[in-house]
Amino acid sequence: MVASEPTPGEAAELEAMYATMSRENMVPLWTQIDELMPMVPSPAAVPHVWRWDTILPLAARAGDLVPVGRGGERRAIALANPGLGGLPYATPTLWAAVQYLGGLETAPEHRHSQSAFRFVVEGEGVWTVVNGDPVRMSRGDFLPQPGWNFHGHHNDTDAPMAWIDGLDIPFVRGMDAGFFEFGTERVTDEATPDISRSERLWCHPGLRPLSRLEDTPATPIGAYRWEYTDRALSEQLALEDEGYPATVGQGHAAVRYANPTTGGDVIPTIRAEFHRLRPGVATRTTREVGSSVYQVFEGQGAFVLNGERTTVTKGDMIVVPSWAAASIEAETQFDLFTFGDQPIFERLHLNRTFIEGQTTTKDQHQ
Repeated sequence: MVASEPTPGEAAELEAMYATMSRENMVPLWTQIDELMPMVPSPAAVPHVWRWDTILPLAARAGDLVPVGRGGERRAIALANPGLGGLPYATPTLWAAVQYLGGLETAPEHRHSQSAFRFVVEGEGVWTVVNGDPVRMSRGDFLPQPGWNFHGHHNDTDAPMAWIDGLDIPFVRGMDAGFFEFGTERVTDEATPDISRSERLWCHPGLRPLSRLEDTPATPIGAYRWEYTDRALSEQLALEDEGYPATVGQGHAAVRYANPTTGGDVIPTIRAEFHRLRPGVATRTTREVGSSVYQVFEGQGAFVLNGERTTVTKGDMIVVPSWAAASIEAETQFDLFTFGDQPIFERLHLNRTFIEGQTTTKDQHQ
């Protein structure tokens, strides 16, 4: 039923009613329903690519000009999605940044409610120290940092090092759930063991220490090493009957970093995966509720985002907002690290995925 145009008298009454609502901090649903309840997600965040050959020189310049220490705490440069009005967020739930630590520098110890991780696309020489446990950082390593654990970083070499940080800062801030605390004035432990305590306890395939039988909401492992990730991907590709469901044909291996106490995601709010595509392989166009950030670890390929194709190469970072149409094309062997907010939407039962070629949109809970 289509409403008739109001009479002049009715229009005046409506205008007066709306003015009163505005003064009383009220908003009528019927004027906002298209924005509040769209037929499909309509994110403000947009697909975007940040180039490594732009990011890294800027990080190095910051290393020359900006000290690291108490106050600023970290020399980290956040990626700001162009659709979010200047906020330092990659998406409304995810924060992505490049952190740069100069030779023999130390980033002081602190802790915060927000969960984090580090991923190293190149370089070595830095240890991240989590609750007194120094964890070596090297190329290809994924280092989760669950919230409210004291942590600092120190570079034991003369050479600088850069890596990407991922956090759930926007989500935690939006929920008004954030806390922050400075660490001790000792700054951080300066030890440099090759293997951390967490790895000695937890990184033996299929084995779990009997002293740690309780489940934990986040992973107790301090580092997931590249040598094991690389081997898992290579051996998965060697199995001809294996294939990633969103890929046309074979040639796509993928692994998810897991919490060994539950088999679930490493962090309650963040999912992290690594994908390897053979040359010439392309994924199906996919839409999903929730957003993801990718970094090219090695190789060259392209992302097709909402119909626009962009070639990317080593180090480049790509954001895929919620319900954006996305596919990936490999020109060479294409290695991709990715993290996303899928655990949030799965726990709230708001997750939904559509893969081109399927006849229905599927609600998924994994």
